[in-house]
Amino acid sequence: MTIHLETQSDLEEAVQALVKRDTRLKPVLEIAGMPSLRRREPGFAGLAHIVCGQQLSTASAGAIWGRLNAAFDPFDHDAVRRARADRLGRLGLSAAKIKTLKHLARELAAERLNLDVLAEEDADAAHHTLIALPGIGPWTADVYLLFCLGHGDAWPAGDLAVQESIRIGLGLKTRPTEKQMAPLAEPWRPLRGAAAHLWWSYYRAVKKREGVLAGEANAVLNNVAVAKRSGVKEKMPARKKPGPSP
Repeated sequence: MTIHLETQSDLEEAVQALVKRDTRLKPVLEIAGMPSLRRREPGFAGLAHIVCGQQLSTASAGAIWGRLNAAFDPFDHDAVRRARADRLGRLGLSAAKIKTLKHLARELAAERLNLDVLAEEDADAAHHTLIALPGIGPWTADVYLLFCLGHGDAWPAGDLAVQESIRIGLGLKTRPTEKQMAPLAEPWRPLRGAAAHLWWSYYRAVKKREGVLAGEANAVLNNVAVAKRSGVKEKMPARKKPGPSP
C-alpha cells in the first residue's frame, strides 16, 4: 500500500518511524529538527508549474507563472492545448517548454496519461512513467511526486542537496552518485519521500551552522588582526619632530 504525506502530522509520523527503524537517522533529526511538509497543486497545473521553473531562478519562474495564470482562466490542459505557441512564447515560455506542455496537454486530453493515478503507483514505476514524457526529467518527476502528489516513497536520487547531506550525515568519504543513492535508500522504503524531507532539512541546518561558524571564525580573525595592529602601534616609539637644519 502506498503511503501518502498529506499533512504535517503524516510527515512527522513517518519521520519518527524512520528514526526508530534506522538509528543512524536519530542524530540527523536532532540537528535538522522536524522538517516541514511542502505541498503544491496536483494535476496538470502542478506539473506545468514545475516545468515553468526548470533551470530558472525563483523570481523568473514566479513571474512567468504569474503571467500564465493571468492569461488563462482557468489554467488547464485544454487551455494550453488550444493556445497558439507564439502566445505562450510571449508570456515567457521557451520553445522547449511550450513543446513539453503541449505534449502533456494532448496526452491528458486523449486520456493516455493520468497524473493523479501516479499517487497510487509504486514510486519507481511512477517516476519512470513521468520521465518517459518529453521534457520531463528526473528532477521534475521527483518534485511532482513528492510535492504535488505527496508520494511517501518518492526518492530524488539525483538531488545534489540530498546527496551532500547523506554524505555528511552518514559519514561517507565522497558524495554518492545518483546510482549509489538507490541502495543507500533501501532501508527507508516505503518512506523514502519522508526521508528526503528529513535530508533536505538536515542540509539547510548544516549549511546554516557552517555559515554561523564561518562568521564566528571571521570575527575571531578580525579581532586578532585588530589586536595585532594595536600592539604594533603601542610598541612603536613616538616619532620626534625634526630639529632645525644644521
